[in-house]
Amino acid sequence: MDGAVVPDPRRRLPGRGAWLHPVPECLDRAERRSAFPRAFRAGGPLDTARVRVHIDTVNGARETPGSGIEGSKVDPS
Repeated sequence: MDGAVVPDPRRRLPGRGAWLHPVPECLDRAERRSAFPRAFRAGGPLDTARVRVHIDTVNGARETPGSGIEGSKVDPS
């Protein structure tokens, strides 16, 4: 999918990656600051919907806040 940022929690996808804490506030801030296009050296805006779904899933799966889930690498596709 061109122009989309995809989560890579296993850190196995090829290419450039960007690190992001798996919390919605960090994703919101990265979007406001246009961090993904800079990190991936992309020419325009990128779709972060799949990353948002991943973060929501990870946070919904947590039994307690701050349960030790490390940041996920994301990769543009």
